[in-house]
Amino acid sequence: MSDSPTPPGEPSELLLAEGAQEPRHSPLHEVHVAAGASFTDFAGWQMPVRYSSDLQEHHAVRTAAGLFDLSHMAEIAVVGDEAGDFLDHALAGTLSTIAVGRAKYSLLLSTDGGIVDDLVVYRLDEHDYLVVANAANREAAFALLARRADGFDVTVDDESDDTALIAIQGPESAGVLDELVASDRLAPDSPVDDLRYYRVLRATFDDVPLLIARTGYTGEDGFELYIEPDSAPALWEALAEAGAPRGVVPAGLASRDTLRLEAGMPLYGHELGLDTKPVQAGLGRVVDMTKPSFAGREGVTPAPDARVLVGLALEGRRAARAEYDVVDSAGAVVGVVTSGALSPTLGHPVAMAYVDPGVADAGTSLGVDVRGTVIPATVVALPFYKRS
Repeated sequence: MSDSPTPPGEPSELLLAEGAQEPRHSPLHEVHVAAGASFTDFAGWQMPVRYSSDLQEHHAVRTAAGLFDLSHMAEIAVVGDEAGDFLDHALAGTLSTIAVGRAKYSLLLSTDGGIVDDLVVYRLDEHDYLVVANAANREAAFALLARRADGFDVTVDDESDDTALIAIQGPESAGVLDELVASDRLAPDSPVDDLRYYRVLRATFDDVPLLIARTGYTGEDGFELYIEPDSAPALWEALAEAGAPRGVVPAGLASRDTLRLEAGMPLYGHELGLDTKPVQAGLGRVVDMTKPSFAGREGVTPAPDARVLVGLALEGRRAARAEYDVVDSAGAVVGVVTSGALSPTLGHPVAMAYVDPGVADAGTSLGVDVRGTVIPATVVALPFYKRS
């Protein structure tokens, strides 16, 4: 946690909410049970961690596609004449200038420049935005946005309980959606094939409104579908049925974690947190310092000796795990692992770690202390995997 986790005027109970509520079930819970899923607690939700094997689900996403239930994510509607100006004030990026139908990755910063959450913002209409936050940060993100809306002609509504989210990720995903269009069950406002990356369009599924966004968190082509909870099971089953001949399988959180790690995508609570400044995490481009002011601007610059996020390629087969020490050739601790796994796609261990700036250049030889044994590692550029 940050040395000063509570920015002035922002109560810590809002910023530190970590799923203390009673365990919750997705609207797709019974579907997952019927499919034989194993479950894990995630931010207060019982979510499927796997259906078959982590490896099988991982490879399916890379070669065909996987279906993910992301209904635990937070959806926050921002609507009003000053919605764009408000988001420019509340977030690190400039959202008022993105075109209708586009999406943008952004950051919600504390007043001292730490990362409260990383978000995707969709512009649905001129004065209508959808902010998608991490499940564990739902309360923190909503409370902070609502607080920062004071003085703006805008409403901020938490619509998470009224929204289910299904992702289909992988090279076969577009073909699966095309089949639903051909069967007249999915009716997009414009052709799905014309939807480019980080774009969103409106549609209906069995006459129920939904959003189709070409976004994801796996490093593959794919879509995220937002729909009312009662219609989520029918949509899931339709995607699964259309996708089965193409090799599409349901996929759990375990495979999602190895997929996003290979793609070099940060995970809140691992690579991102209140004690992390965006530049340290390689997210300096997300912060628009040309804006004269925004919440967190004054504290966003890290100390010169602040550790920075790097990728590590390890030798052998033993995977580094979060909080393992990174050491230099003399055995001095120069960093700490934030995420690590044996990469199913690459066949060797990979990790992300925060290291001292002096050892952050690609090609630097380091080591990771894996339970008393130092495993040789080399600093490499992120991402580890990039689809062709």
